[in-house]
Amino acid sequence: MKDEVGRMKDEGGRQNHKLLLRPLDFQPVVYQGQDMWLLRDPLQLTSYQLIMPPAMAQMLMFLDGTRTPEQVHADFCRHVGQPVDFAIIEEALAQLDEACLLQNQRAQEARYNLLAEYRAQSERKPTLAGLGYPADAQELDDLFAGYADGDDLSDWEGWHGRAVVSPHIDYQRGGPVYAKVWRRARTAVLEADMTLIFGTDHNGGPGSITLTRLPYATPYGVLPTHRPMIDRLANAIGANNAFGRELNHRQEHSVELSAVWLHHIYRQANAAPRPMIPILVGSFQRYIENGSHPADDPKLTQFIDALRWETAGKKVLAVASVDLAHVGPNFGDYYEMNDALRAELRQEDERIMAAIRQGDAASFYHQIAGVKDRNRICGLSSIYLMLRFLGEQASGVQVAYDQCPADAENTSVVSICGLLLE
Repeated sequence: MKDEVGRMKDEGGRQNHKLLLRPLDFQPVVYQGQDMWLLRDPLQLTSYQLIMPPAMAQMLMFLDGTRTPEQVHADFCRHVGQPVDFAIIEEALAQLDEACLLQNQRAQEARYNLLAEYRAQSERKPTLAGLGYPADAQELDDLFAGYADGDDLSDWEGWHGRAVVSPHIDYQRGGPVYAKVWRRARTAVLEADMTLIFGTDHNGGPGSITLTRLPYATPYGVLPTHRPMIDRLANAIGANNAFGRELNHRQEHSVELSAVWLHHIYRQANAAPRPMIPILVGSFQRYIENGSHPADDPKLTQFIDALRWETAGKKVLAVASVDLAHVGPNFGDYYEMNDALRAELRQEDERIMAAIRQGDAASFYHQIAGVKDRNRICGLSSIYLMLRFLGEQASGVQVAYDQCPADAENTSVVSICGLLLE
């Protein structure tokens, strides 16, 4: 391990190599009866799983790109108020480097190789098949039929609308909501020349738009993409903007979980799938924090203009694959959700859904930005971009809403909905 630290320190012949931690997810875990932190790499550049005791994990705050290993050691010792053997810091840094969790040449090469491997595939493999849902097509059909049990469509006429708001929460919690919205969207799915899926990019950049040419595979086969159109959309915003984060498609579940239901409808109708354009949209938190507005972002406007141009004259179904609020202790709130807070949350969600149903992108955004996105809407950017694409003439109906448990005590919730827009 010490040789690895030496390599890390000597890259480029510099002894003053500054250490920067890559963006990671931190999850509390219990290992051998002890509280630990799991360091999870969203891109999974390696198969390593690293855990750290809470005391040692405090070192990570000093890996901000401004400190050498020696400076990290000195500042960590000052922070904990006692001397720590430098060899311990060396070993920890070596393990981080080995796992490609530091922003350096090793991680860049791993990312490059993984991206090349991803692009060399014939299709984007489903990451949750066999884990979050059955990998067998018939078993998946049976699961979806169970979610639809008791859902009466006898009075529902064929719907010919333009857009769907669907969850991207796991099927175990959101299955009945998925079933209600997708069963009612069946006619529009089968009539559409193509489907656009705007998915939340949980690892995206501020206001990023990320495309992929790869078709999405599901247990039912492969959903084709429209490669020439994707390339023209990429040209509109620049290839680096469109494909710079393409590796995010590899593990991101938001497009996948709606794409499986889309494919299920084609299968039930014995119809050949039409092209699907998978679009991952990054966070709008930057706009909220600095008081700017996504409508003033030229890249977003260029993309919407290009998307409208490319789909003009075509029957298009747009899908926002999103969840709504994430509230309670599991998401960092000091309060536990009770009946009164659940009722209050539903009222807030109703106002947001009303803006969506009215096709009002500005009102939808302002309602969330006005309260600094305190409910952590995991669909703000995707819904906003879809509404911009649809234009102000959109209108719709709500077909489902639920608040799903997000911890074992049911004191945290994720709210989801199903909407259909004309």
